[in-house]
Amino acid sequence: MKYKYTYSVMDMLMADPVKPMSDENKTHQLTRIWGGLHALEQDPNPSYDDWQVVSDALNMMETLIEMGWAKDPDGLIEEAVQALAIAGQRHIDKQVPIRLDGAGIHVIRGLIEDYSEAISELPERTMISCHRKTEKRVQDILAGRV
Repeated sequence: MKYKYTYSVMDMLMADPVKPMSDENKTHQLTRIWGGLHALEQDPNPSYDDWQVVSDALNMMETLIEMGWAKDPDGLIEEAVQALAIAGQRHIDKQVPIRLDGAGIHVIRGLIEDYSEAISELPERTMISCHRKTEKRVQDILAGRV
């Protein structure tokens, strides 16, 4: 089965090479991400979608780091990924709501703030390229190619 990307190559080529994405698209993404984090922090029963949207944001941030558009000198991305993995595993093993611990909340919140800054400043084309690279990397991982 062939994976269908969120953005096509044509979307990427037609995206603005200088200006950030539109406020509407940026607001849509960030509202979903912050909502997912809020749910993992406070909702009585956060959903898998809440966990997934936060995971997607961290994956995008990891790709921005790999592309050289962001820096992570303290290795916080690894801590954040570990915090999400622990929350997911605890949910599966103990049948409890998907919940982040305090340290996980702190590091993930910081990385989402960094992502918010990146999406507000980087060119739309860069962000779409990042999105495509992230989707490819995740699909490769899920298919066992990495």
